Amino acid sequence: MKYKDVREATFLARPNRFVAQVMVDGVEETVHVKNTGRCESLLEPGCKVMLEVSDNPKRKTKYDLISVYTERLGWVNIDSLAPNELLKEWLASEANTLFPGPDYIKPECQYGESRFDMYLEKDDRRIFMEAKGCTLEWGWLGLFPDAPTERGAKHLWELIEAVKEGYECYLVFVIQINGITHVRPNRTIDSDFADAMRAAIVNGVKVLNLECHIEPDSLEVVGYNIISNL
Repeated sequence: MKYKDVREATFLARPNRFVAQVMVDGVEETVHVKNTGRCESLLEPGCKVMLEVSDNPKRKTKYDLISVYTERLGWVNIDSLAPNELLKEWLASEANTLFPGPDYIKPECQYGESRFDMYLEKDDRRIFMEAKGCTLEWGWLGLFPDAPTERGAKHLWELIEAVKEGYECYLVFVIQINGITHVRPNRTIDSDFADAMRAAIVNGVKVLNLECHIEPDSLEVVGYNIISNL
């Protein structure tokens, strides 16, 4: 996926989870931060960031912060809406050799008390997928989450129930960092999610890692792998 209208800026500060202060074209601006995670290891004063111009003229903020540059990792995409969009794009592309040419794709599909990010059908296979964006790494291993997520654990327990009912289920990590190929649960941040992920794998939920190439204004799936244990 590629962003249409972008500007490079300098990050100044993040007053709260939802906005940041940046310097763009010599003007200090308040911009929207889509990613409500901590991103503490990424957003440091003075670093380069990329902004997307909003297409909504009535918004208070006219930019969204989509990616950040670090000396060690290069560009990291921190757009929390990108994983779902990229997953949908990949599933419909020829690069998807996991379920090539799906017969049916439906984003945001209700199951039980959850709304999973993707439902698809391929021949006689009925598949639910829940996508999570990974923007945190440690020693070139992706970690998720970077902030506690009660909703994330809830989705995993629902996926377990769907497996019991005959669905094929995937927890999909869209890795928004160059060079990272695998993601593990971040137990120090969210032990409930880590426990739910382990239970999900034991009960037949598959973990799909989508490896990505990140540019300041784009991200592309360049490979994938499936893990069956932690």
